[in-house]
Amino acid sequence: MSKPKIAIIVGSTRAARFADVPTQWIAKIAKSHADIDVEVVDLRDFPLPFFDEVASSAWVPSTNEVAQRWQKKVAEFDGFIFTAAEYNHGPTAVLKNAIDYAANEWNKKPAGFVGYGSVGGARAVEQLRLHAVELQMAPVKSAVHIAWGDFLAVRQGEKRLEDLEHLNQAATALVNDVAWWAKALKKARDADVVDEEIKAA
Repeated sequence: MSKPKIAIIVGSTRAARFADVPTQWIAKIAKSHADIDVEVVDLRDFPLPFFDEVASSAWVPSTNEVAQRWQKKVAEFDGFIFTAAEYNHGPTAVLKNAIDYAANEWNKKPAGFVGYGSVGGARAVEQLRLHAVELQMAPVKSAVHIAWGDFLAVRQGEKRLEDLEHLNQAATALVNDVAWWAKALKKARDADVVDEEIKAA
């Protein structure tokens, strides 16, 4: 079986975003894991409009070209790690919109989260876990929460995320969980494909 492919999805598109810092940090840790392949996916490269289809792509094919390209991209992966900024006790609108613009492509794959902002992005991550369950994803227990003090210290250049051992430990646990679930669920999905081919023969 080929290695599971994991996307690290950059969950903010603002010009002044902090997201690049945790993205590069978690990507480096994930890429050191021998059992997975890793790719960073930036929502800036998929300028989706606010959801404007007649229905979810679970029921009706999307007409927007960027949406179609986004769905094909999501389908390439066996698991996901999202960077999640917290705005007003929730995730960014651009990330929720991107999640809504795909459907079946998310199914039966693990999701992990790197939250930052007030209370370490915990409320944004909790909401994203609910969205993940609705899309038949498997949100893993381990997560990274970059609390406000650490966020400010990194933002102001006083420290790097690499210097904060409690965050390094959390990141390693997160990547290990996503890798385990990605491998297990990929095997199960592959078995489903074989079963369908046998039935069709």
